[in-house]
Amino acid sequence: MERLMHSIKIGINNKLYVKDPESSDLGKRIIEQSILMIDEMGFESFTFRKLGDRIKSNESSIYRYFENKHKLLLYLASWYWGWLEYKMVFATNGISNASEKLRKAIEILTQTVEEDVSFSHINEVLLNKIVINEYSKSYLTKEVDQENKDGYFVIYKRLINRLYEMIVALDPTYPYPSSLASTILEGSLHQYFLREHFPMLTDCNEKITPTDYFMDLAFRALKPTNHA
Repeated sequence: MERLMHSIKIGINNKLYVKDPESSDLGKRIIEQSILMIDEMGFESFTFRKLGDRIKSNESSIYRYFENKHKLLLYLASWYWGWLEYKMVFATNGISNASEKLRKAIEILTQTVEEDVSFSHINEVLLNKIVINEYSKSYLTKEVDQENKDGYFVIYKRLINRLYEMIVALDPTYPYPSSLASTILEGSLHQYFLREHFPMLTDCNEKITPTDYFMDLAFRALKPTNHA
């Protein structure tokens, strides 16, 4: 899998950028340092001027890659969902048993993220923290419906749909497969956030992981068919 991941380029909607940041060293530095800075100071305090100072480049050079920091956040989130999708597809591709396949998918989507050396300019651990803390800011906007039509969330929706298909394959009679799939993906982010900031509002802790919770939730709700 590691060798395959080295050859993979995460496909991002080209409407999210002016110039593909993966096409140059400067673009990769913009991505690398923006992840570090958003993790350090939060999305609200992050600006292209501060990023320019960090990478020793004019602020205007960043605008040649991204129209604004909202588009940059959408790009980072899309990259993260695409990376997670590849991990899930590779991990579940050879599993024929529907129950085992869903278990592996839930594990991949909800487990603690470890850094992937396949992408040297992207720190997946910090990017995961950004998605947990900042992702909702990318879609809780007045423009969300138009951005959805423009395909800004296509990877996120495709990932949920893959999980939906696994749920249906396991239990075609379950009446809420889309809701369960989106709850697992979005809910895992929320549980990590609660564990970090509001520990009294979650049962997840050092011993109980979000993976444990969502595995229990899913398999209590689903009734596998005989062949699954």
